[in-house]
Amino acid sequence: MGLFGTKKIGKYEIGRTIGEGNFAKVKLGYDTTNGTYVAVKIIDKALVIQKGLQSQVQREIRTMKLLNHPNIVQIHEVIGTKTKICIVMEYVAGGQLSDKLCRHKMKESDARKLFQQLIDAVDYCHNRGVYHRDLKPQNLLLDSKGNLKVSDFGLSAVPKSGDMLSTACGSPCYIAPELIMNKGYSGAAVDVWSCGVILFELLAGYPPFDDHTLVVLYKKILRADYTFPPAFTGAQKKLIFNILDPNPQRENVAEINAETASSNFINAFQIIAMSSDLDLSGLLEEQDDKIYKTKIGSKNTAQETIKKIEAAATYASLSVERIKHFKVKIQPKEIRSRSSFDLLSAEVIEVTPTNCLIEISKSAGELRLYMEFCQSLSSLLTAEVS
Repeated sequence: MGLFGTKKIGKYEIGRTIGEGNFAKVKLGYDTTNGTYVAVKIIDKALVIQKGLQSQVQREIRTMKLLNHPNIVQIHEVIGTKTKICIVMEYVAGGQLSDKLCRHKMKESDARKLFQQLIDAVDYCHNRGVYHRDLKPQNLLLDSKGNLKVSDFGLSAVPKSGDMLSTACGSPCYIAPELIMNKGYSGAAVDVWSCGVILFELLAGYPPFDDHTLVVLYKKILRADYTFPPAFTGAQKKLIFNILDPNPQRENVAEINAETASSNFINAFQIIAMSSDLDLSGLLEEQDDKIYKTKIGSKNTAQETIKKIEAAATYASLSVERIKHFKVKIQPKEIRSRSSFDLLSAEVIEVTPTNCLIEISKSAGELRLYMEFCQSLSSLLTAEVS
């Protein structure tokens, strides 16, 4: 007897049910060839045909095969039998984001991390012409380390370039106004709207639009009729307000990046859409007479970003000493006084595997050296994206 019992599909032993839908069950599987866990979505062919959902299943499989991103559930293979279609996928152990929320708001740092990962995944999809159209916490999974994974591409669309979409789909609390109006719509715009609703829910613990009556709910969505909780900061309100614009021509990723460039609520719109304009003036924060802080985005891995910091320091005639794995101390090569010893520190915060935030702090020493280093690093990062 295997680890899970006697039931097998191909090389996978099949265990308990970990999810269930109208025409499919998701089972925990065990790959007997390498000892890893997988999720096996077992679809009943007869039910699919009966409900006319063949194209939806085909679309989900085809779309998932197109995508390879750390924040999107990966498909391994598809196995067909006489009565079943089995989609073998990456097993995401942490469950649905909706279970974690349970009407309790998250800390801003946790919300920021998940929102950044969501936007990174959505941006990746859009750049490949894929529009999810059903983004909601139930379709966002969390792995054992708390990282987000987008799942369930059954309602996704891959239209020809420039084509508008017309099929009404999505979940009531998360759909954009244009879907309610039954007009042609942009797949990118409706996904961005859903991201805005999810961001609100991450920070508040509940969605901005909710009502027991569908007609009333839709009226609220059409008017963007919602209220911010008192705890929301000005930066959070501004970002959500710009996303939840009932006008179908609402701001896109690049425009939202421009709006939030100086916000304390640093988000993935800023990092993903990082352009060649890395103007430090909007990011410099003077806290008192001696302490300055700067935040800069980097479209590199954490290790590559550290190397950029070291190169920028060398160019500015500064030396670098690693304090922690992704934190360094930067100082003049010749220490002239105790006050110069902790001139600068730089910490790299990994947002996604290829997007980082650099936080640079000055607690002592000359402002001139600090600005030279920041400008040197800015130039290196500008060169890589131009």
